[in-house]
Amino acid sequence: MITLKAGDRAPDFTTTDENGKAVKLSDYKGKKVALYFYPKDDTPTCTTEACSLRDNYKALQKAGYEILGISTNNEKQHTKFIARYKLPFTLLTDVDRKVHDLYGTWIEKQLYGRKYMGTARVTFIIDSKGVISEIIEKVDSANHALQILGQEIPKKVRAGTVKAVTKKAAANK
Repeated sequence: MITLKAGDRAPDFTTTDENGKAVKLSDYKGKKVALYFYPKDDTPTCTTEACSLRDNYKALQKAGYEILGISTNNEKQHTKFIARYKLPFTLLTDVDRKVHDLYGTWIEKQLYGRKYMGTARVTFIIDSKGVISEIIEKVDSANHALQILGQEIPKKVRAGTVKAVTKKAAANK
């Protein structure tokens, strides 16, 4: 259960990126970070979300954001996912779920009446001082970059974006 809230200091952590390089959240002090937790590489909704961030990466950078995706996938899975969809941002590993535990993103979920534990799809916006300025708990995967940028998602965009991103992602395979 997510117990963190806006105004809390973002818990620091050290983990590895897709290349096995150690990454600490505190290494990003002085920068705005969008730390997004997602369930699994190369699944439809996670791909849609990653492609939304990829397609709007320049606008996110221009707004001063560093994008860090994190899941329980390992380095090899992240490397394939990045290559397949040409993702320009870092994916972090959390195979042992230590970071998930710090952020409260390892939760009980339910699908077709079956309960299981999994990753909450949530994004923490962390300011340049390391403080959580916003938590996006209702992620719109197809328009996630707009959510991070604080832009309203037009209804006509919302309806057609999922198909367009999914087709684009499929074409990149």
